[in-house]
Amino acid sequence: MPQHKSAIKRLRQSEKRMAHNRSRRSKLRTLIKKVLESSSKKEGEAALLPAVAYLDRMAVKNLLHKNNAARKKSRLTKHVNSLS
Repeated sequence: MPQHKSAIKRLRQSEKRMAHNRSRRSKLRTLIKKVLESSSKKEGEAALLPAVAYLDRMAVKNLLHKNNAARKKSRLTKHVNSLS
């Protein structure tokens, strides 16, 4: 356990941020799964829009690297375009 006041506060802050980021990452994975599990092109496109928007938002907030977000968006779009 930390002994200094600043270290105690740091621990509190990092635990709070970890919980916040964990929930955001979980939501992101759920949105991606919805796109990948879609069976029709129409369904896939409907699921793709919120997923892409959320990926962009998480890249801006540094939860993901911007290139990582771009790669995920590209792969999801490619998947939706392959559906019939």
